[in-house]
Amino acid sequence: MSGDGSHRNDDAPAGSSDDGEPAGSDTEEPSVEALRRQVEEKYDFDDFGPRDMERMTPEEWDAAFDPETWITGTELLDRVEADMKQRIADRDVFARIERLSDPDRLVAYSDEGYAVVFGDGSVKGEGIVLRDIKPSVALCSMDEYEAPELQQGEVLPHPSEVPEGSGSLGHRMMLFVGVAMAVMGVLLIGSTVVSGSERAVIGTAFGLGFIVVGVVLFVIVANARLSDRFRSEEYRDRLRAVGRGSDEQPTVLDELETDDDDATDESGDTPSHGL
Repeated sequence: MSGDGSHRNDDAPAGSSDDGEPAGSDTEEPSVEALRRQVEEKYDFDDFGPRDMERMTPEEWDAAFDPETWITGTELLDRVEADMKQRIADRDVFARIERLSDPDRLVAYSDEGYAVVFGDGSVKGEGIVLRDIKPSVALCSMDEYEAPELQQGEVLPHPSEVPEGSGSLGHRMMLFVGVAMAVMGVLLIGSTVVSGSERAVIGTAFGLGFIVVGVVLFVIVANARLSDRFRSEEYRDRLRAVGRGSDEQPTVLDELETDDDDATDESGDTPSHGL
């Protein structure tokens, strides 16, 4: 090897190629793209939920979400409101949505916690509602995500609009089959007793079997209807807990307004809610 060649290698900085470019620069970008493709294959962003957020590593998060293209401000709050209302209508989430101003923010609350979303994408709160709203904020901040149309008005029903039970066709069919089985059992036992044939024991056994099956079906239907009524009443109680059917403002909104007033009094300015 010539002396000139050895001089060039000695003078080149460590980790650099001969033309002065850092070593590994050619492979850095493809690695990010490869990780992004892996994230897109691993997660279903059309059905992105809290469990997916817990599984996602910081590297996967940085690869999936580009902070330079995030949506913020009023548009973000509008998208989150539309997304959450759709999830509430689909019974995927139980919460009530309120839009507050000064500063502009979105509040979601239930009997199991609350969450406040600000225009910069920061979120504060506690409980299940906070866990449920974080995926919506993450998705709605992405320009690629198509948020649903905003549903106007209240999404949660009034407690009086909740039906007592499902009254499903399946329950009615089971009840009909149960009645038919019980009647067949009684008729079979009656016919064997009246005829006095040698097979009366077998006929009686079959008749009792039909009656038992009919009673079991009766019990199943009755239990299902009681469960439906219990769930309906429980749902009404949850609706009342968040202020549906009442003119009183929920406690969580009073607490948030009190916190804002306290923060304003201490600083003399409008409070900052960034996390």
